[in-house]
Amino acid sequence: MKVLDIQRAVCNEILEKISRSKGVDRQTVEKIKREVCEKYGLKQVPSNSALLSLLGEENQGLVKKLLIVKPARSISGVSVIAVMSPPAECPHGRCIYCPGGPSSGSPQSYTGREPAALRGAQNNFDPYMQVQARLKQLKQIGHPVNKVELIIMGGTFPARDFSYQSYFIKRCLDALTCVNSNNLNEAKLNAEKSHIKNVGITFETRPDYCKSLHVDRMLELGATRVEIGVQTIYDDVYHIIKRGHTVSDVVEATRIAKDAGLKVCYHIMPGLPGMSFERDLKMFIELFENDCFKPDMLKIYPCLVLEGTELYNMWRNNQYHPYTTEQLIELLLKVMEMLPPWVRVQRFQRDIPAGLITAGNKKSDLRALLLDRMDELNIKTNEIRYREVGHQLTRYGKKPKLEQVELKIHSYEASEGVEIFLSYEDVVEDILIGFLRMRIPSSKAYRPEVKTSKTALIRELHIFGPELEVGRPPLYEWQHRGYGKSLIAEAELLAEEVFECSRILVTSGLGVREYYRRLGYTPLGPYMCKEFS
Repeated sequence: MKVLDIQRAVCNEILEKISRSKGVDRQTVEKIKREVCEKYGLKQVPSNSALLSLLGEENQGLVKKLLIVKPARSISGVSVIAVMSPPAECPHGRCIYCPGGPSSGSPQSYTGREPAALRGAQNNFDPYMQVQARLKQLKQIGHPVNKVELIIMGGTFPARDFSYQSYFIKRCLDALTCVNSNNLNEAKLNAEKSHIKNVGITFETRPDYCKSLHVDRMLELGATRVEIGVQTIYDDVYHIIKRGHTVSDVVEATRIAKDAGLKVCYHIMPGLPGMSFERDLKMFIELFENDCFKPDMLKIYPCLVLEGTELYNMWRNNQYHPYTTEQLIELLLKVMEMLPPWVRVQRFQRDIPAGLITAGNKKSDLRALLLDRMDELNIKTNEIRYREVGHQLTRYGKKPKLEQVELKIHSYEASEGVEIFLSYEDVVEDILIGFLRMRIPSSKAYRPEVKTSKTALIRELHIFGPELEVGRPPLYEWQHRGYGKSLIAEAELLAEEVFECSRILVTSGLGVREYYRRLGYTPLGPYMCKEFS
């Protein structure tokens, strides 16, 4: 019997045993793999990817769920693909903590060893090839890819020539649709009807490159979210780290982006020079108490000492000391306790390999360590990701009960406008099933679609749960129960009757536009629109 035939037989026997076992979990899967390999005298245990490649139609449910590599990547319902733009300098120069840049062959602010940066370099930073490679990789490790969000990373992308930005996004979309379009508009139209649905496009940028011109261009490119490198909210610290912008830029950029219907994520960097534990904690409190800020999401990137940076020289001269992992966890415990129910923490650290970190947190599982400590101390949080149905199921085995699911509405002032956060939750178990963000924009809203009549903006709609492959039945009873349509109907009712708006706009992902068409919306500029009679 040939080696390949033996390996195939082993894989098939493993799959058969998994499918026949009762009460099977991931630990049981690993035990079955070892037992079958010992039976055949194989030293190398087959990877989950190898097993997934042989999975038959009859085992696409629970067996596939058990074999998916890194299930958290799609547990919120969407697969994320990061696309790295080629190395280029940031327009202001270089911050003191910042690695990378053209001289090192990596995008500014990246070491070149992060997974997304490596994929970029391996594909010569070609957008089409990067997206295709990541799609293939996600499929190999068992993730459905019918809903995809693109994140455009690397330096300050909106500072590049707009013709290049258009080309870059066109090729990203071409990779999703498998069609070579003639121009950006054609690529966007193709994306509206594609089997792989582009549910959103995110751009990383700086506050001073998130003004009206930049936001207009992002919307033209199909943007639904902007991630702003805020880092801190103190001008004296900006001066120390050579950031090249001010807090007033942050305030203005936040308002402009929200008034244009974009979701806003702040990159925040605790532990910067000029900061202390107490001042960092004060910063996080102000982020969500001061109406000038109040981002929808956070990415928390603790300051690290990396060789080749100005901060590295400060550290060597004993002029700077980063937080230890224990200090970080102590800070983040306090942060998690005070977060409002309408904010999501996307990440807690960068993907920088520990071997490249000279000083600072080197633990790659900071979120897991934080959650473990929260469990030990019985600390709860209102933060979105913690309460999401998929994460509650995976970590605690908790499922929502439909009779306990209720609509909740939070309203708050932010960036000179009013935000309404609607959600469906199991109010007994505190499990979040889905939510909608709607904004009544400020009087400074500048987009013609927004300012010509009183307008409400749906900036985000998200129903949680593991991403499903097209045509497959729901795995859980809370999926596909019309929560999304119900949230939209509630938002429309509030917009028309409470806020007396004459229209409602949706910042929709290109691949979701058909969904809104079925609900009576029509295109208006970069938005989907419904006029109230």
